Amino acid sequence: MGNRSLLISYAHPDDESFGLGAAVPKWIDDGVDVYLICATDGDAGSVPAHMQGQYPSIAALRQSELDCARKVLKFKDVYQLDYKDSGMANSRTSRDPNSLWHSWTHDSDRVIEAVADAMRQARPQVVVTFNRYGGYGHPDHIAIQRATTRAFHRLNENSNASDARPQKLYYTSYPKSTVWMRILNARLRGQDPRRMGRNHDVDVYKILENIEPVHARIPIAKYHDIWERASRCHASQGGGRFGRRGRLMRRLLYSYQGFTRVYPVPGHDRVDEDDLFAGVEL
Repeated sequence: MGNRSLLISYAHPDDESFGLGAAVPKWIDDGVDVYLICATDGDAGSVPAHMQGQYPSIAALRQSELDCARKVLKFKDVYQLDYKDSGMANSRTSRDPNSLWHSWTHDSDRVIEAVADAMRQARPQVVVTFNRYGGYGHPDHIAIQRATTRAFHRLNENSNASDARPQKLYYTSYPKSTVWMRILNARLRGQDPRRMGRNHDVDVYKILENIEPVHARIPIAKYHDIWERASRCHASQGGGRFGRRGRLMRRLLYSYQGFTRVYPVPGHDRVDEDDLFAGVEL
C-alpha cells in the first residue's frame, strides 16, 4: 500500500502556519506525507522596526522564518516557486514583473506549470489551497488558488493512466462564527470592518460574503500547542505567544478545521467527511 500524500499550495511564508498550523500535525500523526508549495518570498511584508537589519533583506528574514516553521510542522518537502510577493491589490509591488500577481496576469500558463511540476514531484492524492477569494482577497492568494486549481485539472486531464494523479481538491474555509466575531469586535472598538489590517485594506464583510460551503471537518483541538509554536516562527508577521484569553478563544472557536470539496464535486452542501482521504485509492 502506498503512502498517503497531501500537498498544500499557498502563497507566502506564514500562510502555512497561521492557516493550517494545527491541521498539518494532525495529518502527520495520521501517517500522511505533507508537502508545501510556497509561491512567493514574502518580501512585501511589513517588518517591525526592532527586527529590521538582522538579515540582508526581508525575503531572507521570511525565509528563515519559513525554515523554522518547516521544522516545527515536519513537512516532507517544501517547493518554493521564488516569485516576489505582490503585496495588496493596486500596490506598487503588485506591478513588479517578478511578482506572482503580475506573472499570473501576464503569463498564467507558466505559473500553472510550476505548480503542476511540484504536484508531479510530490504525487499527492489530496491537494489543498485557498478559496476563490483567497481567504481575505490578497492577490497572491487568488493567483495561487487559480493556478493550483488549473494545475490539478491539467494533471487529471493529461496524465497517462500509469501516472499518479491528484484525486481530491479542497479549499480551506473560515468558520462564519469567527468572522462575525471579528466584525463585532471591530465595531465595539470603533473600527470599520471594511478597512481592517495594518494598511486598512482588508474588508471583513467580503471575507464573510465569500465563505464557501464546508464539506469536510477535521478535529484539530489537540494540536493547538504546535499551531502556536509554528506561528511563533513568523514573528515578523505578528506570530507570537497567545495569552490565556487568546488560547481559550482558539480552543472554543477552532476545535475543527473546515474544507470545501471542489473535486470530486459534491452533490450537496453539508459536512459529510471527517477525513480528506475518504474514498482515495492508494
